[in-house]
Amino acid sequence: MSARVTLIGKPGCHLCADARVVVQRVCAELGESFTEVSILDDPQLADQYWEQIPVTLVDGAPHDIYRVNEDRLRQALTGPKPDREGM
Repeated sequence: MSARVTLIGKPGCHLCADARVVVQRVCAELGESFTEVSILDDPQLADQYWEQIPVTLVDGAPHDIYRVNEDRLRQALTGPKPDREGM
């Protein structure tokens, strides 16, 4: 099973560290998994998100940039999952 939440950031980014705390807390509370990806390790992500980090994705879709809203993340993870059939 893949992680429902992806946190895209980079080392040394204070907003990324703040976002990580929120993502960890909400995912732990709900029993969901998350993964963290650095834009320094992926040139495509760097091109796409360089000026927007941290970026959170939920089920592969963009969710928040710069800051993670804890209530909004919780709601996204407890609501219906998107239909990915045929993808």
